[in-house]
Amino acid sequence: MDRQDFASLMLKVQDIAEAVVAPNAATVDAEAGWPEAGIRALQREGLGGLVVPAAYGGKGHGLHALARACEILGQECTSTAICFGMHCVGSSVISANATPDQQARFLAPICEGRHITTLSLSEAGTGVHFYLPQTTMETVSDDAFSLTGNKTFVTNGGQADSYVVSVVAASPEAPIGQFSCIVVPADAEGIRWGANWEGLGMRGNSSRTMELQGVRVPRRNLLGKEGDQIWYIFNVVLPYFLIAMAGTFLGAATTALEEARRHLSRRYHTHTGSSLAQASVLQHRLGTLWGMVERTRRLTYHAAASFDAGDPDSLTAVMAAKVEVADCVVAVVNEAMTLCGGIGYRKGSRLHRLLRDARAAHLMSPTTDILRVWIGRALLGQPLLSD
Repeated sequence: MDRQDFASLMLKVQDIAEAVVAPNAATVDAEAGWPEAGIRALQREGLGGLVVPAAYGGKGHGLHALARACEILGQECTSTAICFGMHCVGSSVISANATPDQQARFLAPICEGRHITTLSLSEAGTGVHFYLPQTTMETVSDDAFSLTGNKTFVTNGGQADSYVVSVVAASPEAPIGQFSCIVVPADAEGIRWGANWEGLGMRGNSSRTMELQGVRVPRRNLLGKEGDQIWYIFNVVLPYFLIAMAGTFLGAATTALEEARRHLSRRYHTHTGSSLAQASVLQHRLGTLWGMVERTRRLTYHAAASFDAGDPDSLTAVMAAKVEVADCVVAVVNEAMTLCGGIGYRKGSRLHRLLRDARAAHLMSPTTDILRVWIGRALLGQPLLSD
């Protein structure tokens, strides 16, 4: 797709963000409701297949498009952005080594706007080490597996049509460290969902607990070969997931900066008639925030473009992008609230929502601390998973 087509696609995202996502954002936050209106609008415009290869009927885009789409959506509603982003991550995992059967059953309906997917990796027992599943996969016949275990913080939980689940072989003679990814249909018997998500922020992402009790899944739903999960983690899951988060929170930081700019431009002191925009100390502080957001944006775009171009060192930049965006969004939202004073601090303000949403940037796995360790290891030529 050429630059003009890319721009046209992003304009579609922008139109949906302004016409559908923005009017529903406050309600999504207040009611902790899954942002269905925005997600369905994106599907209707063919954006469900954003990162699915064109050969499978998708738009054929990579990380750069994902970063931009999530950034645009994140400016209006971080829950919508991350829900769409996680659908794209799941789509990319299915697409990576899809069989013709998986193309027909999963990717075709995704591209046609009839199917939402997502990841189901995290578990309470292994915490932020999402790449170490304990959920088991046992062979029950020549054409089926049985899955047993619990997954936590499943974005789009209870709303998606399928879930990309990480599992470990139940056989005691299976090699240690060989995990697999498998697509579990939402209507598979034996799936139970925990309580609705009630988070401090990101309240619409439906981040729920998924219980799998002897869930029977066709062998043909296995992604790649048994034991391929680590390949998927570092070649697909990690880059797409990190950029989806980076784009989402970059959008939140951009909105916080704009809230501060508008406030300073509009507020006047009645006793002097002077505008806050005329105060040099406030000009300085706003300029500092702009620089923070812009350099973080450039790092994110660079990391995404490098990965799309096949740069062998791009994963380090992708990890750094998520780290720097997390620092950026928390700092910018905090400072924007300070600049806006009591108006920004009041309950129900846009900055009130952004402050709660932004805090999740450091918590969503892989966390900021883990990524900084991995970046250091990559720079020193050490294995990322050395402990």
